Amino acid sequence: MAQSKLNPACHSDAGVYHSPALPAGHHYQVVALVLQGGGALGAYQAGVYQGLAEARLHPNWVAGISIGALNAAIIAGNPPEQRAEKLEQFWHTISRQPLLPPSPHNLLNLGHALPSAMQTLFNGWEAWRALTEGQNGFFVPRQLLGADSLLQPGNASFYDTSPLKSTLESLVDFDRLNDSGEMRVSVGAVHVKSGNFVYFDNTQTRLRAEHFMASGALPPGFPAVEIDGEHYWDGGMVSNTPLQQVLAGKPRKNSLVFQVDLWNASGEPPTDLSKVTQRQKEIQYSSRTRMITDYMAQTQRFRRLLREVMELVPEDRAHSPAYQRAAEQACDRVFNVIHLIYQDSPCEGHYKDFQFSASTMREHWQSGLLDIRHSLSHPEWLHMPPANQPFTTHDVHRLSGR
Repeated sequence: MAQSKLNPACHSDAGVYHSPALPAGHHYQVVALVLQGGGALGAYQAGVYQGLAEARLHPNWVAGISIGALNAAIIAGNPPEQRAEKLEQFWHTISRQPLLPPSPHNLLNLGHALPSAMQTLFNGWEAWRALTEGQNGFFVPRQLLGADSLLQPGNASFYDTSPLKSTLESLVDFDRLNDSGEMRVSVGAVHVKSGNFVYFDNTQTRLRAEHFMASGALPPGFPAVEIDGEHYWDGGMVSNTPLQQVLAGKPRKNSLVFQVDLWNASGEPPTDLSKVTQRQKEIQYSSRTRMITDYMAQTQRFRRLLREVMELVPEDRAHSPAYQRAAEQACDRVFNVIHLIYQDSPCEGHYKDFQFSASTMREHWQSGLLDIRHSLSHPEWLHMPPANQPFTTHDVHRLSGR
């Protein structure tokens, strides 16, 4: 069957991504970095990005929710050679408390040198400090700013996030970020009035600091963010990963996707109330990445099967309305998802997503760096999926049974 008979938007090989890290002869058009929400755990994603930069795998589409959206802003808003450095500046900034000096274990960078029980104690202390003091360049308790004379959607919260706007604007070149020809950027949020999930995308609108702040505006801690007269909350309230947005994007393109999760859907039944809270968050915010990939794998197999069946249709029937409708759904694109999932430390508690201490940030960053280096040590994982298996996934932790 002639190629022109099918939907050209789906079946064109224009715009192949170029990188010496990818196998010769590949036809990937998209290399996407997909970043889940998870607060302080987001330093793991920064470590993953450092590893991708080391391998010269610079994404041409970055999508994020909540803290993943903030990391996305830093990545998209800087040239490739500066992104890891700017991420480090961002995390160094927000991993400090705005009032009192650093705790001794952070000042001395003791990290894993401490006994396990003491690490757990310090982790709880740092989380308590975040709740009472806030985090430098990120958020501060409202009582430190004085009572609000009149509550509005933009200040009905425990914390004020106006410091984050200044932080983003100092680290992000929004002209570069909005160059969709250089990199596509998508961040998810929830429209407060309707309750609907929305994506802000630089192919459709000019993105500002407020769009990224809205994606991370988790109530009741953080206030809704106003954009063009409407208010938005954290996208993680509805879906904590933008993976489906990337996989279902049109026109469909051959895609290599690095999905970086901060919450693990798998876990043991909790034995105390603190662990119940932790497990609840893991289940709620993991967003079932593997369920999405299973569904998309099945969908893509059907699309390819439909394409193969359409090849049997006689040439003189190719202009029928039914054929044209089928052509919109048929597709020979392939998708390869490299899945990375943050693995908990035994000393972390239910407060791990708001425990922003400098020593923990460094541990999370190093964990992400090691995981992506481990993933990229399997060069065969970067090969395009075969025609009979158009959707594949790889996960170093699943490989090791974790």
